[in-house]
Amino acid sequence: MKKVLILLGVIAIAVAVYFFFSREHWTNYPAKNAGPWVAFGDSLTAGFGADQGHDYPTILGQRLSVKMVNKGVPGETSADGLARIGQVKELHPRVVLVCFGGNDTLNHVPFDTTFSNIGQIIDQLQADGAFVVLVGVPSASIRDKYEKRFKSLAKEKQTLFIPDILKGVLGTPNLMSDYVHPNDEGYKKIAERFDDLLLPYLHNL
Repeated sequence: MKKVLILLGVIAIAVAVYFFFSREHWTNYPAKNAGPWVAFGDSLTAGFGADQGHDYPTILGQRLSVKMVNKGVPGETSADGLARIGQVKELHPRVVLVCFGGNDTLNHVPFDTTFSNIGQIIDQLQADGAFVVLVGVPSASIRDKYEKRFKSLAKEKQTLFIPDILKGVLGTPNLMSDYVHPNDEGYKKIAERFDDLLLPYLHNL
């Protein structure tokens, strides 16, 4: 019994430390704007492969009871996103989910270029008063070469990080509309996962 109590104590401390440092990152760039939440990305954000209204931003907005604007454009690279960042900034968003990199890896864009572009997107949004959530995507390779770069960027920019948007979905036939894009059920699963990860932070907004 004593060992069980000690183990529970260790777990409680670990959880407390995790949330402490997570919130430290959160409070370094708190949301200053009163605008909507924005999902900013490519086809995965736009909801390619799903029926209308079944994209993950729409579902997530409903689950979190927040106004969510979908600024996803199929086919875009990180450079394209950087070029149209003004469309997002003009909304004065409170929170922005940034999800680029999928088309970069498919088009063999150098990693340094991709993450430089995403870093500039984050810098501009944070400077404009938005809280940024960095959403990771896997690289188009057997071994994911993006994961460490996304983690490093999130740490550098002190953003909340959601690793691999397709985790638990990619490669599962009943959740995919093609080899890259989820279907209705796949996007629902993504939204549910994002909901679980974002929910502890909602009281800070």
